[in-house]
Amino acid sequence: MSRARRLRATVAAVAVAVPLSFAVPAGSTATAAPRPPAPEPGAALAGDLLVVGHRGASGHRPEHTLASYELAARMGADYIEPDVVSTADGVLVARHENEISGTTDVASRPEFADRRTTKVIDGTPFTGWFTEDFTLAELRTLRAVERLPEVREENTLYDGLYQVPTLDEVLELRARLSQELRREIGVYVETKHPTYFDGIGLSLEEPLMADLQEARVHKHTSPVFIQSFETANLRELEEKGVRVPLVQLLSGSGQPYDFTAAGDPRTYADLTTAEGLQEVAEYAEGVGPEKNQVIPRDADGTLGTPTALVDDAHRAGLLVHPYTFRNENVFLPPALREDAAADDYGRAIEEHLAFWEAGIDGMFTDNPDTGVVSRDLFDAAP
Repeated sequence: MSRARRLRATVAAVAVAVPLSFAVPAGSTATAAPRPPAPEPGAALAGDLLVVGHRGASGHRPEHTLASYELAARMGADYIEPDVVSTADGVLVARHENEISGTTDVASRPEFADRRTTKVIDGTPFTGWFTEDFTLAELRTLRAVERLPEVREENTLYDGLYQVPTLDEVLELRARLSQELRREIGVYVETKHPTYFDGIGLSLEEPLMADLQEARVHKHTSPVFIQSFETANLRELEEKGVRVPLVQLLSGSGQPYDFTAAGDPRTYADLTTAEGLQEVAEYAEGVGPEKNQVIPRDADGTLGTPTALVDDAHRAGLLVHPYTFRNENVFLPPALREDAAADDYGRAIEEHLAFWEAGIDGMFTDNPDTGVVSRDLFDAAP
C-alpha cells in the first residue's frame, strides 16, 4: 500500500471536526458557548479542508516570524508553514531562502559587511548574505523586515521588531497555541534547497527529524507535514521511516533540482501526469501544486476550466494543497482585481471558492483569515 493510501485510511479514523466560534456583541446577554474540549495529543487534521498560513500570516506581518505564525493560528489557520534552512552550526531556522538580505536588516549591519558574497544555489547565482555563513548567535542579532514593502507597506510598521526563529521555537509555539486555543495547530515544514545543503555538509533531514522527535510530533497522527520541491530528500525521509505525511511540491515549469543534479530529464510536468502522480504516491501523501496548475487562467484574465490534476491526484490517493493565495490585486487573476492599485485587495474570496469547488483539500494563503471565511462559505453552501 502506498504512503498516500495509508494516510487516507488514517484520516478516516482520526479526522477532527473543529467547531466554529462566533463573537458575542458587546452588551449582549447571550450566553457564551462552552469551550470545546482540549485536543487529543497528536490528533490529525489531514481529513479536513485545510487552511495553511503561508509563512504565517505573511499578508499581515513580516514572514517567518513568531508573530506571523501566531497571528495565523489566531486567525484560524489549521497549519503554519515554516521554511527551514541551516545556520553554520547546523541549527534549522525559518527563512524563505538562505539568502536573507530581503527578509532581514543584515545589509544595514556594518559588522557583517564582509559576509556579503555570491553563491550558486540550485544552478542560479545569488549575491547577498546567507544563513549558512552565520552562527545562530549571530543570526539572533538580526531583525526581520517585510519582503514585499511595495505591496505590503503596512507590514513595514513591524520591521525590526522580530528575530529569526528556530524550528524548535516554532514547534514550541505550536504546542502552546494548541493548548491555549484548544484546537490542534499543525506545522507544515518545507525543506529549502536540500541538495545544496547536502553539498556543503549541512544536511537538513537529520536535524529536522531530531527536532520533530524532541517536540514529540514525529508520529503518523502528528499534526505535521514535510514538503519539498525536490524528490530525493522526500524519498530519503520515507526510507528512513519518517511517519509524518510527506508532500511533493510541484511547479508549472522547470524540474526538481535533484533531477538536474542527477542528469534526470524529467520535469515537474512529468510528475503531474496521472502516471507521475501514481509514482509520487509511493513516497508521499500529497502534492502541493502551483495554483495555476489546478485552474489555469484564460486569455481574458478569468479563471479557466480546472485541469485533471485534482482528480488524478485523488485517484492516486494524494491530497492536493495548492499555493499561494493572496488578497492583493497584483496576485489575483485580472478579472478579479478591484481598482488599479496593485496593493489593493481584489475579489480573493471568489478565487478561493472556485478552488474549493474544484476539489482541493487545502490551500496555502498569506491571509489565513480570508481562507477561513472562504472555507466556511463553501462548507455552508447547499
